[in-house]
Amino acid sequence: MVNPEMRCFFHLVNDHEEIVDNTGIEVHDLESAKDQAQLAITELRHEIGEDIADWSGWRLNIVCSRGTLLHSMALNNTVH
Repeated sequence: MVNPEMRCFFHLVNDHEEIVDNTGIEVHDLESAKDQAQLAITELRHEIGEDIADWSGWRLNIVCSRGTLLHSMALNNTVH
C-alpha cells in the first residue's frame, strides 16, 4: 500500500535518454499519480500534435522519492 501524500516524479525515458522531473508532485496514492501522468501525456500530445511519432519508444515513468519505479506508461500506446 502506498502512503498518503507521497511525492512522485514523472520521468520521460526511452532506451537512450531520460528527461528527469526534479520537482515532482504530492499525491495521495498511486491512482492519483497515474491520473496526473495521464494529464501530463495529454498536455504533451496537445503541444506536439502530429509529431507524436517522434516520441515512439518513450515512456512516462512514475517514480517515488526513493527512486522506486511505481508505474510506466508508453507515450505512443497511451495517446490515441
